Amino acid sequence: MKKFILSLMMVSFLAACATDPYTGESKVSKTAWGTGIGTAVGAGLGAIIGGEKGALIGAGVGAAAGAASGGYMDIQARKLRQQLAGTGVQVLRDGDNVRLIMPNSITFNTNEATLKVTSNRVLDSVALVAKEYDKTKLQIVGYTDSTGNDKINIPLSQRRALAVANYLALRGVEAGRLNAYGAGAANPIASNATEEGKAQNRRVEIMLINAQ
Repeated sequence: MKKFILSLMMVSFLAACATDPYTGESKVSKTAWGTGIGTAVGAGLGAIIGGEKGALIGAGVGAAAGAASGGYMDIQARKLRQQLAGTGVQVLRDGDNVRLIMPNSITFNTNEATLKVTSNRVLDSVALVAKEYDKTKLQIVGYTDSTGNDKINIPLSQRRALAVANYLALRGVEAGRLNAYGAGAANPIASNATEEGKAQNRRVEIMLINAQ
């Protein structure tokens, strides 16, 4: 029975392997891992209940549940990459979540918290995907560079995060799914010693969190 269940897992992993369209690498996706784990759990429970036949039934149910968990976020990441191609927004997988990094060059002028017109296309695309996949929560965080101090930077980054959240709400994303706050100069993604680095640190990030 152990060999039988291991065989089911191997088939699930191999079936879910694919070539990443963005890197060209062959890899096991989040969906594959979810499918394999679901297969193992389902097959094990099924075997306890009804031998090999039970294992097959359990594996099928478990694989579907596992694939749904990983695939739900994979699909959103893929759609967001397609929608945001060429905008300057980075779309990254962060564990089970999807992380969007939007530079201030797209969203806000220096020392301002009013959204630029250039942000409309980006946020419209985010709202479109978020409404289609409504089991995710959206955590929106504003960041500044290290110029100034927390008394200036934290309120400014808070207003920027709220501006993004309000825009998404106006485009139909449920307010209860949105959480916005400002982090000021915390968590820089580049060096604040250069102007180029500071420009990268001035950003708004949206984390799409798997809430299934």
